[in-house]
Amino acid sequence: MSKKIAIIGGGNLGTAIAEGLIKSKFSKPADITVTKRNTSTLQALAKKGVQVTSDNNAAIKSSELVILAIKPFQVADVLNNVKKDLTASHILVSVVTGVLINDIADTIKKKIPVCRAMPNTAIAIQESMTCLSFSNATADQVNFVQGLFETLGKVAVIDEKLMDAATVLGACGTAYAMRYIRANIQGGIEIGFDAVTATLIAAQTVKGAAELLLQKGTHPEQEIDKVTTPKGCTIAGLNEMEHQGFSSSLIKGIATSYNKIVKG
Repeated sequence: MSKKIAIIGGGNLGTAIAEGLIKSKFSKPADITVTKRNTSTLQALAKKGVQVTSDNNAAIKSSELVILAIKPFQVADVLNNVKKDLTASHILVSVVTGVLINDIADTIKKKIPVCRAMPNTAIAIQESMTCLSFSNATADQVNFVQGLFETLGKVAVIDEKLMDAATVLGACGTAYAMRYIRANIQGGIEIGFDAVTATLIAAQTVKGAAELLLQKGTHPEQEIDKVTTPKGCTIAGLNEMEHQGFSSSLIKGIATSYNKIVKG
């Protein structure tokens, strides 16, 4: 069943969510309201039939699901201004980095369903990896929010205590993957390709490798075994990368990013 959706915050992430919901046909444009102080930047959405306004309270009053897509420092002020309009019939979804469900609950002082969502930048092309945590939500409400984000990529429902780890693996992980692809491109140029062709080959190869795991459910080593022949060029390259610390440096990088979040 469709719901009226208010996206509080029409920045890059908020507009990407709106675009994804429209492209996937999860929601009709007229069922989506996006708010921003300067609505002139939302005219592309308005032309598609999305309701745009600078009035957060009005947007919430006319919605059933509210997506909070603002900066962390804005959360307290925005929630204090709109909490009177939030009711038990609303579902509140926060995509704000670093803001706990308890922080939201302490501010609004109402027992309503709250979801914390951690998408990544690929949400702009409906290929996000989004992790979700819930509080006070029914099974139907969980399923609805999960279905919404599944139109924007893949979804995992996790314990909120793993959200920092999800940030590193799913959000920072985009940068790690990009750095690997960039190195692959540089290597491709060194062995003879022009930059454009090397980029195409590297990016599509990584995309195909990821799809093998997602669609077949296999372990990476199973797929590696299929392309490593005895005394072949693949195993020779892999072994050299491992000698140079490829896997260990990646693992250490992930752990360092996590410790930065946890310890500051």
